Amino acid sequence: MGLFDEALNMVKGQMVGGEESQSGLMSVVLGLVNNQQSGGLAGLISQLSQGGLGSAVSSWVGTGENQPVSGEAIQQALGSSKIQELAAQAGVSPDALSSGLAQMLPGVVDKLTPNGKVPSGDLVEQGMALLKGKLFG
Repeated sequence: MGLFDEALNMVKGQMVGGEESQSGLMSVVLGLVNNQQSGGLAGLISQLSQGGLGSAVSSWVGTGENQPVSGEAIQQALGSSKIQELAAQAGVSPDALSSGLAQMLPGVVDKLTPNGKVPSGDLVEQGMALLKGKLFG
């Protein structure tokens, strides 16, 4: 099983709620790690780190155990306006989105940073295309 298959299966296993909200949350996660305008996965890691989650994010990227984060911490790191925008896209409440991201992001970042290293943009793009094909193809 490949790296991105593992990340996809891990995210699917952590999702709660109806199928529609699961799909919306998955789209948000894929968008966050593949948004090249904001730097993709590396940009997301930087934003979360600068938003006060540096220690937790380092644990996700590193090879040790992943530190958990709260929905409130995710909302603070990304900003309430961004959370509201993403929640509207996902069709869930801002609190549900923040909680969902808090559950999913540690595992997703962990799976997408093998050996404690952030992959190059090309690798992330290829993997995200693979994930999108499995989800929406």
